[in-house]
Amino acid sequence: MREHRTLLTDELLAAIHERAPVHDAENTFPDQDLAELAAAGYLRALVPERLGGAGLTLEEIAREQLRLAAASPATALAVNMHLVVTGVAAHLHRHGDGSTDFILQEAAAGEVFAFGNSEAGNDLVMFDSATIAEPVRETQEGSDEAVVVGYRYTGTKIFTSLAPVWTRLATFGRDDSDPDAPVLVHGVVGRKGTRTKDDWNTLGMRATQSCSTVLDGAFTPIGNVYRRLAPGPNADSFTFALFATFEILLAAVYTGIAGRAIELGVAAARRRTSRRTGLTYDADPDIRWKLAEAAMEQDGAVLQVLALARDVDEDADHGARWFAQLVGLKVRAIESARRVVDLVLRVSGGGSYTATSEIARIYRDVLAGIFHPSDEESAHSTIATLILGPVPVIDDDADDDAPPA
Repeated sequence: MREHRTLLTDELLAAIHERAPVHDAENTFPDQDLAELAAAGYLRALVPERLGGAGLTLEEIAREQLRLAAASPATALAVNMHLVVTGVAAHLHRHGDGSTDFILQEAAAGEVFAFGNSEAGNDLVMFDSATIAEPVRETQEGSDEAVVVGYRYTGTKIFTSLAPVWTRLATFGRDDSDPDAPVLVHGVVGRKGTRTKDDWNTLGMRATQSCSTVLDGAFTPIGNVYRRLAPGPNADSFTFALFATFEILLAAVYTGIAGRAIELGVAAARRRTSRRTGLTYDADPDIRWKLAEAAMEQDGAVLQVLALARDVDEDADHGARWFAQLVGLKVRAIESARRVVDLVLRVSGGGSYTATSEIARIYRDVLAGIFHPSDEESAHSTIATLILGPVPVIDDDADDDAPPA
């Protein structure tokens, strides 16, 4: 049997779980959670051992995120962003691409990474940007020619998890300095030239504090620029690494939430007693059916998350199906988690409807999954294109009466 390494002790998870309802009620960031996770080496989990990290695989960190999400969904989702940034860098490093090694080195030194990618109204997500990436040029000593030494970003990014605490932001914008050849510039900036809005007051996942980030000339030196890509879909290894790490770890978080919901449902069934029968509800056939249904959903969800993570670790060859597998996983995991939590809420009694109950908080948290990329529409489009091909182009000028060729 394969041994899976872990960094999360039961004691650490219990402490994080105890603080979760406070941060939800107060709409505050879990600073102590992050400090204790950092002390446990969790922020270095995906950094290779030779660079000062734990060297966990994607499957191993997915297992960890299942457990952390059960303790505190918002804490798990917040730290997920750091893990995705370092996970992308670790994947590229493992395949001989050193363009993001500086991320691994800085994470090993204690820097906290976040993503500044999403923009309001930008349904192209990673394939275009409304943020401006302005090249900064300087003349080098001994030369009359100015060269690009970095970029300044101007724009607003939304859903910036870890907003109060990140020290490094992986972001991107569009460089239109050559109108005939625009490029999307991916790089890492620090806090200088950025501003965090106080605009996170949401239905669920409140402790992530995923406030909007205003980029006001935030500078990245050329050494921290790891990709310059043409707008639109591409086959770059960075794009695959990002999709694989993001979708799998996101699915792990929401699947972990569902796992905790089942624990709460079982506890409620054993605790509550029917006045009609005098028996606890774990003897009620309808309650048993609903919890069994939830458990079946959960078993399949866990297996698919871990299997696809293992495939990434082992460089499985899914060929053209890879992106369909990844976006499909995300949508299935979110919808499965929502069904599980809904079933548990139905068997938990009216007391579960109070604002302070854990299942009510989980119910609010799990809804956030529908807003993460890839959404249902783009996932279905990706999969339809794979199995049906591109949407046929209809020639409106064609002669409908013309005989077939």
